[in-house]
Amino acid sequence: MRRPSQRLLDVAGLLVRLGLAAVWLVSGWLKLADPGQTYLAVQAYDVLPESLIGVVATSMPLLELVLGVLLLAGILTRATAVLSAIVLLVFIAAVVQSWARGLTIDCGCFGGGGQVEAGETRYPQEIARDTGFLLLAVWLMIRPRTLFSADGWLGRGRGRTRDEDVELSLKDSVDEAKGT
Repeated sequence: MRRPSQRLLDVAGLLVRLGLAAVWLVSGWLKLADPGQTYLAVQAYDVLPESLIGVVATSMPLLELVLGVLLLAGILTRATAVLSAIVLLVFIAAVVQSWARGLTIDCGCFGGGGQVEAGETRYPQEIARDTGFLLLAVWLMIRPRTLFSADGWLGRGRGRTRDEDVELSLKDSVDEAKGT
């Protein structure tokens, strides 16, 4: 079985990085655009003391925007992926606990959120979606090297010198020509 070429992995990494960046940027922007609704969404989970709801409702969209910008630029990709994974695990845990406790809420993951009528919850879909986003973060944790990243331009996240990259690229080209 053929090993994927470095170039293909780099392109896949770029798509993963930009995809996760888009998730954070859209999510953060929608929450920031409607802070009152974000407050209601955080409150609906019924896990935080009243004194922390405002802090979380204000900081969450800002954190998401920062994660999105860092990923978009490819700055500190592995660290940003680790933080993304932690945030996504917290989001998944919040949805799971809401479901387990019988709460009827919309997660507010992309704006909106708060109480909904019984039967209008989408817990399995929300968990599946966030698990998919978590897999993107895991990819970047394992392989932070992507095309068009500040990390690459600065020499971080590459794990190899430029000469080693050229050598591997030549080897991949020879292997492809041989059909191996």
